[in-house]
Amino acid sequence: MPANEIFDINCRRCPRLADFLCEVKQKFPAYYARPVPPFGDDNPQLLIVGLAPGLHGANATGRPFTQDYAGLLLYEALYEFDFSNQSKSESADDGLILNNCRITNAVKCLPPQNKPTGDEVNLCNQFLKAELNSLTEGSVILALGSIAHLSVLKAFDLKQSLYPFAHNIYHQLPSGQILVDSYHTSRYNVQTKRLTKESFADVFITIRGLLPK
Repeated sequence: MPANEIFDINCRRCPRLADFLCEVKQKFPAYYARPVPPFGDDNPQLLIVGLAPGLHGANATGRPFTQDYAGLLLYEALYEFDFSNQSKSESADDGLILNNCRITNAVKCLPPQNKPTGDEVNLCNQFLKAELNSLTEGSVILALGSIAHLSVLKAFDLKQSLYPFAHNIYHQLPSGQILVDSYHTSRYNVQTKRLTKESFADVFITIRGLLPK
């Protein structure tokens, strides 16, 4: 799948997000402050879908979940389950390599207050759809949070009622891929214990059981 069909660094389809990125770039000139590209293996068996870049995380570094609280638990788990060569993601040039795994977001641009509108999620869905369609049969899609879950369903034109979101459950999709759900690794979910290191590890145990040996 050509990279420009999965991601467009010059995308300005969402005026609110484009204007906000300009404001952020003025305030933080050293920040990446553009649509954040997917990161990882070109032909992964595991695709992780988050919500959107964080202000001082991916929006600053240009790499998903990097230098971001939400990435702490994620990259620890990826390392523990042999999807990464490092347990931390601190900068875009820190030498981290993902193995058989790629990370992307449902919305590629930083939204104000970390809350994209429904229209923004829908407009960005074409890029997620292209990325999902590039996956091979039997691949696993890990949706971090309900918005990522719903974005995956929209990309496949599937009904939410047939594929409900819940932590550490999985759905066999008509396309041949498997959708696994998890609570998002956000600061709020971790600090309130809605998501723990152990319950997140359980998700990766599920994923390892679904992937070919």
